[in-house]
Amino acid sequence: MSAASCLLTEDQFLCSICLDVFTDPVSTPCGHNFCKTCITEHWNIDVKCQCPYCKKVFNSRPELQVNTFISEMAAQFRQAAQQKASSSSSEQQVSKPGEVPCDVCTGTKLKALKSCLVCLASYCETHLEPHLTMSGLKRHQLIDPVENLEGRMCTKHDKMLELFCKTDQMYVCMLCPVLDHKTHDVVPLKEEYEGKKAELEKTEAEIQQMMQKRRLKIQEIKSSVELSKEGADKEIADGVQVFTALKESVERSQVELIDRIKEKQRKTEKQAEGFIKELEQEISELKKRSTEVEQLSQSEDQLHFLQSFLSLNVDTPIKDLTDVSVRPPLYEGTVRRAVVQLEETLSKQMKKLFEVELKRVQQYEADVTLDHDTAHPELILSDDGKQVKHGDVKKNFPDNPERFDTCVNVLAKQSFSSGRFHFEVQVKEKTKWTLGVVRESINRKGQITLTPQNGHWTICLRNDNEYNACTSPAVRLSLKSQPEKVGVFVDYEEGLVSFYDVDAAALIYSFTGCCFTEKLYPYFGPCIKDDGKNSAPLIISPVNHTE
Repeated sequence: MSAASCLLTEDQFLCSICLDVFTDPVSTPCGHNFCKTCITEHWNIDVKCQCPYCKKVFNSRPELQVNTFISEMAAQFRQAAQQKASSSSSEQQVSKPGEVPCDVCTGTKLKALKSCLVCLASYCETHLEPHLTMSGLKRHQLIDPVENLEGRMCTKHDKMLELFCKTDQMYVCMLCPVLDHKTHDVVPLKEEYEGKKAELEKTEAEIQQMMQKRRLKIQEIKSSVELSKEGADKEIADGVQVFTALKESVERSQVELIDRIKEKQRKTEKQAEGFIKELEQEISELKKRSTEVEQLSQSEDQLHFLQSFLSLNVDTPIKDLTDVSVRPPLYEGTVRRAVVQLEETLSKQMKKLFEVELKRVQQYEADVTLDHDTAHPELILSDDGKQVKHGDVKKNFPDNPERFDTCVNVLAKQSFSSGRFHFEVQVKEKTKWTLGVVRESINRKGQITLTPQNGHWTICLRNDNEYNACTSPAVRLSLKSQPEKVGVFVDYEEGLVSFYDVDAAALIYSFTGCCFTEKLYPYFGPCIKDDGKNSAPLIISPVNHTE
């Protein structure tokens, strides 16, 4: 039996067509052995009837003889393999649901270790051994275990799918290009695999790049949130500090007001107490004189009466306090003056706040220049696009859709569709002007009504000192001083447009709750010269970043 086992490992017991152990081995007249199915199918396909091993040609298909010796050896080999598999099955893992089972195992199916693309079968560790030790089987292509190996066979020719037809985008066997895909672009499966694998690697690199971009974006968003949190914490701290100071100022003003009122009341009470004490002393003196007068009046001794009367001092002057009065202190205006003083304190605090706020919005300074293609023909723009004023002559400019033809306005070249931006404009020595931002689709022809509903968020100066927010109806603005430089700040996502008196660090007006859906353009209206009264230009000025 040991000799038989040794013989069973020899390569001559392999079919040279399927490279597997013989199944129903038969012999050709030239003496070579093949599986009966293998040689029969080979001769059914091949035009010439010849031996696949020695290439001897037969005039007619020869009668195949069953090789009993090799058949017995193959049976013994399989039996030995099954016994070996049975003895080692306890050491190997039993196939679980979802795992590929060994196709050779009988009874309990063990987990397959590899699948053979030549044999179209999956093998456990024991049944895989011939593919690892026998030279013929070593040439077989082994892969990690997979199911449905039959799907790797051509259903028409029962051959392995080894080629790829690019024309029909399908997998084919070696016979398909000869019979069904003669003029098609057919390449080896390996070539198509390498090409697709290269594409997949490129795709994977692109995916990794996209993932990296998104990781960076996540980090950017997290950083923004962190900065926002830091900003919020600082704003809260500043707000608490300001309101604490205001609260303390209010409380201090209240205490001072109460103290002033109480001090007046104390002075009044002290004055009244002095008057009362004097009056009570005079009452006591008058009572004493009254007693003396009464006693003297009852005397009938004429000499004694006259002597006592002379010493009575009835004519001694007594201070007359009957006209003295205590007037309640005048409290009117005390509270008002305290409130005015508090208002001055609040005003100082507000100025400090606006100074801080203005410095913050100035960080979003945008480089804004005027767009000649939008300017009214009577406007004069500087070469650097930073100044605009009204002229006397109407220039012959093309009336393009972007140009204002009636209202003397001009837009900036720059547009903004997200984020925040800030620019400052000098309005010094002007008696009329309009500033702000507008959406891209505004009407630029004919008379224009400036309102947020029409896409304008602007403020204006009219008649020297009449400032208005251009709404419907217009809002009259009460300013303490005439601004010489106006700052315009926009927060697109927040829907905010704010105007500042830059020199006074004061808020002029804010449009809030705006809904922006288009590009926004800075808007400049220098207005007409007005006989030279309004000839000064609007000047886009650089932001002065001061500490």
